[in-house]
Amino acid sequence: MKILVPVKRVIDYNVRVRVKADGSGVDLANVKMAMNPFDEIAVEEALRLREAGIASEVVALSAGTAACQETLRTAMALGADRAILVETEAELQPLAVARLLHAIVAREAPQLVILGKQAIDDDANQTGQMLAALLGWPQATFASKLLVANGRATVTREIDGGVETLEMPLPAVVTTDLRLNEPRYATLPNIMKAKKKPLEVFKPADLAVDVAPRLQTLGVAEPPPRHAGIRVADVAELVAKLKNEAKVI
Repeated sequence: MKILVPVKRVIDYNVRVRVKADGSGVDLANVKMAMNPFDEIAVEEALRLREAGIASEVVALSAGTAACQETLRTAMALGADRAILVETEAELQPLAVARLLHAIVAREAPQLVILGKQAIDDDANQTGQMLAALLGWPQATFASKLLVANGRATVTREIDGGVETLEMPLPAVVTTDLRLNEPRYATLPNIMKAKKKPLEVFKPADLAVDVAPRLQTLGVAEPPPRHAGIRVADVAELVAKLKNEAKVI
């Protein structure tokens, strides 16, 4: 069984995001980039399925600038067998990414696509669902446990009232939540081996996919700073402030 794992290059979660002076977007100059944390979980789950003998190959995929090769090399250092980059300078929105993934799935014919539930830069939480719709495949989102056997996937997912367990036939799309697993670290020998693993590069035109943005960003601004807290003398003053001054959000 082949597993396809899309990964996204995002600003490292430890870095404070800065907005450009003109408000046109986020400043990426000299900023540390990393693999989206939810995608790290997806890579780890695919590798565990391969190590269990359920999967035979794990293919990492990314879409974006040439710098995304670094993210793909990281995925291969973790254990992915090979990688594919759809290289473009265009701003990629969720629907465009889903269409690119759809085209790659048609070429690679994987039995399972595992990807993070969302990226920490836009928090869209749309790509996995859009991909499943384009493919006409069953999907399970926010997976906290995944079992694959006999051509079927059993997924436990967290919902507002507790947990829900779904069973679906393969091929399928699964998006990962934080509690699915704890990703491994890449060892130095594997980092060196990743440099020699195959990495194919395509352009959106090679896949006959239009990636032109459908949405326009009007402006980007940082949230307003929080006001300092105050101390109250007693419960009566606290109740009065809650009643007369506190705002309902």
